[in-house]
Amino acid sequence: MEKESLTALAALSHSGRLAVFRLLMRRYPDAVPAGEIADVLSMAPSTLSAGLSHLRNAGLVTQTRNGTSLLYCADVGGAGRLISYLGADCCRGRPEICLSHVLTESPMTDRKYNVLFICTGNSARSIFAETLLRELAGDRFQAFSAGTNPKSDMNPIALKVLADKGHDISGLRSKNVTEFQGEDAVKLDFVFTVCDRAANEECPPWPGQPMTGHWGQPDPVKATGTEAEKLLAFQDVYGALRNRIASFTALPIGTLDRESLQARIDDIAKTKDTV
Repeated sequence: MEKESLTALAALSHSGRLAVFRLLMRRYPDAVPAGEIADVLSMAPSTLSAGLSHLRNAGLVTQTRNGTSLLYCADVGGAGRLISYLGADCCRGRPEICLSHVLTESPMTDRKYNVLFICTGNSARSIFAETLLRELAGDRFQAFSAGTNPKSDMNPIALKVLADKGHDISGLRSKNVTEFQGEDAVKLDFVFTVCDRAANEECPPWPGQPMTGHWGQPDPVKATGTEAEKLLAFQDVYGALRNRIASFTALPIGTLDRESLQARIDDIAKTKDTV
């Protein structure tokens, strides 16, 4: 265990490799193409290849192949073993003392939870998610949405989809994620990214250690073709998010510890949508 952990620590001691691992953790459970990782981190392919090989050998990253593309995913089991080693060995079984700032357990009690959905523009996907959660389980969740680079106006097709399905769109607006990061901001219990680009961006740690998840959806705004085909792209994203949010609201949150709840959130991310 010590040798494995020292290898993992050595792998993460390099800033470039640490950036790769952080990106893959934000995108978990997605498997991300090597080319996309290189683009996001502005990293030369040869440098990235060496870094990924180092992380794989350290048990922190897994590799799969899809045709000619190599895909990489964070190995959360390897990361968990490293944290367990630090808590049990280096802290001599006292993680609550030397790792309290990262291992503090915040039990999820039976109350109303604050949930933030993030995408880049806050004009469609995160607006869908905010509206769906509010109307599916507004008695148990306070829903918000924001964008890392929000549009000045919400997408008209997204608003049409919501209105056609009977949702109240009167109070919706595009917001910047910074509204939820100040000292006076609402204390969040859950933060979900619903687009890959937003998940790729490194944000400061959220105060209070909210549970996080990545439920990435394709950007319907980029859909091409006829008006009917564009509308279908929005309908598909709406349906995929509705499935995930319905599964989320069905979780017995008040009875699950944080580890079990995080595992269930990650399982929801793996939902296969049917047309």
